[in-house]
Amino acid sequence: MTPDLRDRAYRWIAEDVDETARAELQGVLASAMGGEAAAVGELADRMSGPLRFGTAGLRGPVRAGPNGMNTAVVVRTTAGVASWLAKQGHAGGIVVLGRDARHGSAAFATAAAEVLAAAGFVVRTLPAPIPTPVLAFAVGQLGAVAGIQITASHNPPADNGYKLYDHTGVQIVPPADGEIEAEIAAAPGARSVPRSQGATEATQVPLAYLERVAGLPAGQARELRVVATALHGVGAETLRQAMLRAGFAEPVLVAPQAEPDPDFPTVSFPNPEEPGATDLLLELAEREEADLAIALDPDADRCALGVRDGGSWRMLRGDEAGVLLGEYVLSTVEEPDPLVATTIVSSAMLAEIAAAHGARYAETLTGFKWLARAGQGLVFAYEEALGLCVNPGFVRDKDGIAAAVLACDLAATLRARGRTIPGALDELAVRHGVHRTEQVSLRVTELGRIGELMSGLRADPPGTLAGTGVRAEDLLPDADVLRLRGPGLRVVIRPSGTEPKLKAYLEVTEPVADEGELPVARTRAEDRLTRLRTEIESLLTP
Repeated sequence: MTPDLRDRAYRWIAEDVDETARAELQGVLASAMGGEAAAVGELADRMSGPLRFGTAGLRGPVRAGPNGMNTAVVVRTTAGVASWLAKQGHAGGIVVLGRDARHGSAAFATAAAEVLAAAGFVVRTLPAPIPTPVLAFAVGQLGAVAGIQITASHNPPADNGYKLYDHTGVQIVPPADGEIEAEIAAAPGARSVPRSQGATEATQVPLAYLERVAGLPAGQARELRVVATALHGVGAETLRQAMLRAGFAEPVLVAPQAEPDPDFPTVSFPNPEEPGATDLLLELAEREEADLAIALDPDADRCALGVRDGGSWRMLRGDEAGVLLGEYVLSTVEEPDPLVATTIVSSAMLAEIAAAHGARYAETLTGFKWLARAGQGLVFAYEEALGLCVNPGFVRDKDGIAAAVLACDLAATLRARGRTIPGALDELAVRHGVHRTEQVSLRVTELGRIGELMSGLRADPPGTLAGTGVRAEDLLPDADVLRLRGPGLRVVIRPSGTEPKLKAYLEVTEPVADEGELPVARTRAEDRLTRLRTEIESLLTP
């Protein structure tokens, strides 16, 4: 317990605007001053902020102190955003705010609106709680200079966050994030930041969004039985209305997960990628004899698809959903010279699909803030972490609601032709080769461990993986990424931008001579991937 740590805690407490948060931090400080080692460590952690803009904005546990999500942090962050917007020539413009239903979201959204109103901006709030894609849509719909969504997306229940969109409707990228962080650092204590009433509700925006989504289907078939889950998030009602407006039957929802609940009681992690998160959905799909299963993440910007494959149900990997919808968009798109995009950690199959359609292809760094800026003529973008943008014309971000509607369109079209989604995946594999992808994640409790592992891998990268010679490519300073590539094999290793994880993205490819060889090619790919996964797991946990 150093005098500096004690004094910084005292100063933060004195400037905190929330009585409950002040009492919380005072309790930790008192225990630390009493000599409790655990309390000293906790206080140091809480005071080690501020939160930084990562892959998708600010995220952190809801707790008192600068290294957490709380009203004081939101007030100072918004003061910094307001100052930055003014310096960009956007003073007095419209700023639109939305929120999810997590712990603290309502209070944080109110605080942000009050800071912006006092700073002279026209503040429009969305009917809350609401999916993040509706907020991204609202920026363009309202001609806003910025949009703010209070959400932690698919993070654990204890977290919350702050997503920031610029006037183009895309999440901010460097150097804007660093400029905003400098303005936040220069902001006064939260008590000294002016706040006032004055926000008005943008009630027309959700309806305008639904009307645009309803126009996405390219096919005429609508006969489809769908089950869906919102994973205790905010997407169920918007998904239901979107499907009905598009002409599909109302989805059958996983009842225990249909209403927003910030404690996420039925899942360990509210992320469709996590093992067990979609168990209730697949059980419902079996009971209902469904044609398609849909899982949204809690803020409904991600979409996972489940299908019957053989005798049982399974969730598609993000890359499978991405190439399926990418192929469908390119087969139905009317725009001249279309562009499709994915990230450096996603499957290479989209490049093959684009070439077959005579379309342009782009590959970006991880995150939709980069994908949305991939270039002119963008008609489709995806990332393997279940992020799908099938509607860049009106949402320049991943959109789980729109992706779900287009997936229904594809599934109904295939069904009307006597085909299935697994069959469509087989056809893509025959044309473009088997592309098998997987992710290995190492969750850490000490964030410094991630930096140590990345430094070690850079200093001594492997020369072979799964019996294949590989070369290392370091993407620093542009990105904290190490890429290992060899014939028919690719590994990308990077820290997560939203969770305390080190992630490795694996891909192996095998050519397919004809349909009859597909099972053999799949077996070869699975064997190589198993060997690769084992070696990467060993590499990450020496």
